[in-house]
Amino acid sequence: MVLLGLVITLQYQLGRSEQWEVTRLQIRNAVEADVQEIAQMWHLGWHQGHAAAVPAELVALRTPAEFVDRTRGHLAATSVAMREERMVGFFMVKGSELYQFYVDPELKGSGVAAELMGHAEAALAGQRANLACAVGNARAAAFYRKCGWEMVRTGPYVVETSEGPFTVQEWRFEKSL
Repeated sequence: MVLLGLVITLQYQLGRSEQWEVTRLQIRNAVEADVQEIAQMWHLGWHQGHAAAVPAELVALRTPAEFVDRTRGHLAATSVAMREERMVGFFMVKGSELYQFYVDPELKGSGVAAELMGHAEAALAGQRANLACAVGNARAAAFYRKCGWEMVRTGPYVVETSEGPFTVQEWRFEKSL
């Protein structure tokens, strides 16, 4: 059950209660002032999801500075998710591709990713959308399947780096939106 915009009161056996405010995400276009925070979230999330699955040469190139540069390069295509003045995630759209999708790692399992995916899919509405997932990033692949994305192939994918293109193996997912 998804509870959004409600105050949930939990009664404990000791007779005390706590209130949790569950609020909807606010989505807005990213601006220059967001670059450092997006890059930091992207860097951390990328290393958690990819470092064990891609060649060490690529991992070495994925520095904080590279993520700042990449964020600036894609800023116009980036939307950020805010909850109570805190950035909790972002996504980037490139044509029909959900190019990047990250949630604050502290919020994994909280429902934020599912809500953010709904916004990302709305941004891609009316087309057969696609996304790349590094082969071996099982957690992300399971999430995409849960959201109704279909894995259509495994194969090479060229990623951008500060030293030029780098080819990795991807699982390609698609979904009609």
